Amino acid sequence: MLGIDPRAARAAWTVFLLALLVSAAYAIRETLVVFMIALLFAYLLMPLVDLVARFATRQISFPYALAIVYLLLVGAIVGFALTIGAQLADEANNLATRLPDLLKNRQWIDQIPLPGWLEPIRARLVQTLQDELNTGGKDVLPYVKSLGGQLISGAKYIVYIVLIPILAFFFLKDGREMRQNILDSFIEEERRPVVDGILEDINRLLGEYIRALVLLSVSSFIAHVLFLAISGAPYAVLLAVLAGLGEFLPAVGPLAGGILVLLVSGLAGYTHLLLYAIFWICFRMFQDYVISPYLMAKGVKLHPILVLFGVLAGERIAGVFGMFFSVPVIATLRVVFIRLMRTRTRELVAPRSEL
Repeated sequence: MLGIDPRAARAAWTVFLLALLVSAAYAIRETLVVFMIALLFAYLLMPLVDLVARFATRQISFPYALAIVYLLLVGAIVGFALTIGAQLADEANNLATRLPDLLKNRQWIDQIPLPGWLEPIRARLVQTLQDELNTGGKDVLPYVKSLGGQLISGAKYIVYIVLIPILAFFFLKDGREMRQNILDSFIEEERRPVVDGILEDINRLLGEYIRALVLLSVSSFIAHVLFLAISGAPYAVLLAVLAGLGEFLPAVGPLAGGILVLLVSGLAGYTHLLLYAIFWICFRMFQDYVISPYLMAKGVKLHPILVLFGVLAGERIAGVFGMFFSVPVIATLRVVFIRLMRTRTRELVAPRSEL
């Protein structure tokens, strides 16, 4: 009567609901990030929980195995805090105190390793870097002085640190039941096998991805702490931790970690910058072309260009968290697309075979 096409109305209503969902997700993005981190943390603990439940001295239920894993986790955290954590805190406090004076040290600039084709313009690069330090030091000093206030204002994140393991506990304990309830409540019966297959693929993908990241991070930390300690670098543990954390940001994280190690160690008087640069290049070749492909062979199968695009786009959308979640999000979309295409192909081939 009013000239409104029912199909157009349904399409407009669908677009409106999607826009409403996206806007709501953006409004609660901080909460969603906490839940997503808790989910990835649950994937990290899942193999250990299954191992405890399978190889315990006596048959125990899954919740008891989960409780044992959490007790082991608390013990590991306490052990880390009493050993490496104490040294890490001392090095971080020492660096924060000395940073204003270290920024005045310029002798390390002449030791920066450069390719042969850049040597003719070394003097110009050194002068540019000195000018940046002269202007940047004025910004760094107030930041260091206000660091304590920033930590106090960020105290609310301590609640998230406590909340993430609790959420992960419930994901591990009730995850299978949640998945089945979603299938039974929102998915039509004839589509449930397809959706269940997609969820299973995503479940396997996220588990392998987060475990691979942790192993890559541990590998980077061990290699860096050994090299820096043996070569006499200052703040070896702190710099190794930063290099290890860089593995959680695909593509750009390891490079940023290497540059940070060069800058901080150079400011602190480290005399083997060229040796570290050679070590970093060799380690990255081994890490990126041997260890990483082996760990992620069954999980994330994305072209490096797509990974880099996702990381840069994620940074524009949600900063560091966007960079971290970009790869699993793109990999998940890839899994969904491949599953749906396979299902569609089977549906098209089946009627022809019946003919």
